[in-house]
Amino acid sequence: MNADTKKILVVGGAGYIGSHVVKALRDAGKSPVVFDNMSSGLEENLLAGIPFIKGDLLFPEQLKSAMEGVDSIIHLAALKAAGESMTEPEKYAENNLCGTINLLNAATAAKVKNFVFSSSAAVYGEPQYLPMDEKHPTDPMNFYGYTKLGIENLLRWYSQLRGLRFCSLRYFNAAGYDVAGELNGLEQAPNNLLPIVLETIMGKREKVEVFGTDYETGDGSCIRDYVHVTDLADAHLRALDYLNDKKEDLLVNLGTSNGLSVLEVLRIAREVCAAEFKFTLGPRRPGDPAVVLAKADLAEKLLGWKPKHSDAHTLLKTTLRAYRRNSES
Repeated sequence: MNADTKKILVVGGAGYIGSHVVKALRDAGKSPVVFDNMSSGLEENLLAGIPFIKGDLLFPEQLKSAMEGVDSIIHLAALKAAGESMTEPEKYAENNLCGTINLLNAATAAKVKNFVFSSSAAVYGEPQYLPMDEKHPTDPMNFYGYTKLGIENLLRWYSQLRGLRFCSLRYFNAAGYDVAGELNGLEQAPNNLLPIVLETIMGKREKVEVFGTDYETGDGSCIRDYVHVTDLADAHLRALDYLNDKKEDLLVNLGTSNGLSVLEVLRIAREVCAAEFKFTLGPRRPGDPAVVLAKADLAEKLLGWKPKHSDAHTLLKTTLRAYRRNSES
């Protein structure tokens, strides 16, 4: 494939999802440039031959210089710990909201055409019905989710007033690692179930805590919709192509509609990893819905996107491989 010389600035491109997006762009012959302040990004996630700019969204002059030759932006940089966002809202307002406003202002000043935004199912809040489609009411249960919804609203106005075309991708539960095994940089201090299970198997944690076993689900534990990070990266590529071809805004869910319960994940982890590990059964956490499932038909219809790697075994096998490679190094 001939290289596409139009630069794509990937903000947060050294992070967990961002690095997979950069790889997908590179493999498709695009020209990504990574912009990251490395607060949670990893040097090992920076792919050879891909330009890297160390910069911060809170410094507009750094953004201005990064915009040279940029045609499109993929924005993945954000603080994302839902619990912390409720105790330190100022930090999340500054980083997620103020940082994105700086990015949007730099983008429109530089006449950037397209903007793909890493949003979240956290914009929906407590499920009113299942599976949740894009018309589901938006009522975030935490300040992190509010920042994602606030950015979506900003994007609508910047599209209307400045002609910046955008695609907002509402992820459900991102999980797994690069199917090809090239990217293995582990998330630091993860809050999600699969990394916690692997950290327990690798001896970094004493046990996995299961929060709630009395939900109205098959086994009493919460059900979540996990989507493989390689599938997410593919969706970003398709979103950029959509914006270039259709020149109209888009907002879609990214999920599988097939939920996995916490206890199912633990059972399959024991099979895939051929390892026993300790887990405890505890009370529910406040604010945890019983079931969260995406309806992602729109992404299939408009982007031709279908998750190919989001089955439980692939999620766990790729995560296990990344953790093993890190323990060997």
